Amino acid sequence: MHILVTGAAGFIGFHLARRLINDGFRVTGLDNINDYYDIGLKYGRLAELGISKEVLRKNTITEADFLSEASGFRFHYVDIENKKDVDGLFEDSSPDVVVHLAAQAGVRNSLKNPYSYIDSNITGFLNILEACRAYPVRHLIYASSSSVYGANTTMPFSVRQNVDHPVSLYAASKKANELMAHSYSSLYNIPTTGLRFFTVYGPWGRPDMAPILFTKAILEKKPIKVFNHGNMQRDFTYIDDIIESLIRLIPVVPKANEGWNSDQPDPSCSYAPYRLFNIGANQPVELMDFISALEKELGDEAIKEFLPLQPGDVHKTWADVDSLYDEIGYRPKVTIKEGIGEFVKWYRRFYKK
Repeated sequence: MHILVTGAAGFIGFHLARRLINDGFRVTGLDNINDYYDIGLKYGRLAELGISKEVLRKNTITEADFLSEASGFRFHYVDIENKKDVDGLFEDSSPDVVVHLAAQAGVRNSLKNPYSYIDSNITGFLNILEACRAYPVRHLIYASSSSVYGANTTMPFSVRQNVDHPVSLYAASKKANELMAHSYSSLYNIPTTGLRFFTVYGPWGRPDMAPILFTKAILEKKPIKVFNHGNMQRDFTYIDDIIESLIRLIPVVPKANEGWNSDQPDPSCSYAPYRLFNIGANQPVELMDFISALEKELGDEAIKEFLPLQPGDVHKTWADVDSLYDEIGYRPKVTIKEGIGEFVKWYRRFYKK
């Protein structure tokens, strides 16, 4: 089976591509390697996939096709906002399955740079949907986010809840992705699965997220910013649990739910081949407990700067993963202690700290 992974130089995309390669799949990756955060980290991920940093840096964006001789992994410089390049890649590679993880991420950044979220998350996703229509695929899996739950307070968050009250443009763009996917499933019978990720962390994680921000500050004896005065909970989910769930979902191609009731519509499925799932640990952790575990692993205490809740943030996230377990027979297993231990080992090795 040939699988196309968009955002292959990103956090989740890299881990997924590596696992797929190790499992013997034929894998093509694309990424535009933008500078939203340190591109050195993105080059490092691609190097782990057998695509040399030196080769990437020496070539121009027009010399876009790179092959790892060791693994057969093929990487393309492609910006999903460029319809011509996306169509060209689909025409040339003919993927069986697409796992679409490329996006403009980050809640707080969406307050500062809103247009980039429309360009990448809306226009870019439309280009992927159109390519899947023009060059039919067996299954399109795409990244949504726990952020879509927005102002919801009923816990745990369920894919059967209404999610019409986002509190950031990032969240709104991800909700829009779910709606766009449904329209293409309905109109063109494209099987689509949306995945609402909950606070993913682990080795090779994004440097704009708490684990790296906190670790860097603690080791440099600088203050960490603790929002809402530490009164927050997050359903921290280790990257390996995310990837295992993704791998198991690839062959689970959505089918039309013949029992779907339009009088009492279930948002998680449809009369069309469309599904939504939460992927989370189902174990919310107090932010202060997460910080304590990080302090213990680093052997140093954080200097804490307590601040109010930031615009776009929510107080608590907690994933109901029952429907995911029913489908794939897997629940996340990695504890916070284990996950932070592996993260810190990687951080010290990669950043030489």
